[in-house]
Amino acid sequence: MPDELWELFQRVVPEAPIRPQGGGRRRHGDREVLAAIVFVATSGCTRQQLPSASLGPSGATAHRRFAEWSKARVWAKLHRLVLDELGARGELDWSRCAIDSVNMRALKRGS
Repeated sequence: MPDELWELFQRVVPEAPIRPQGGGRRRHGDREVLAAIVFVATSGCTRQQLPSASLGPSGATAHRRFAEWSKARVWAKLHRLVLDELGARGELDWSRCAIDSVNMRALKRGS
């Protein structure tokens, strides 16, 4: 996990929930879970095939955290931060993203 991406991610990830009952297993760190999620997304393996021995969290843990972060809109916030960062550096080529103004009429459904 590149440090730059991790620094941006820390700005959007919610605080870990507190377990009022205490006990239980240690929660895997966000950075290692994010690395596992990125590994699944980029390698083509399924979460069940995740090599937890080398990455740390299991596929089930990665899936749970992915769902938790999706519900908190972490991915959309991170995407926006990355775009803002790249834009500030002048590293975005907006000429490849040309979108023309389009007017669309809403469909009328039966009365």
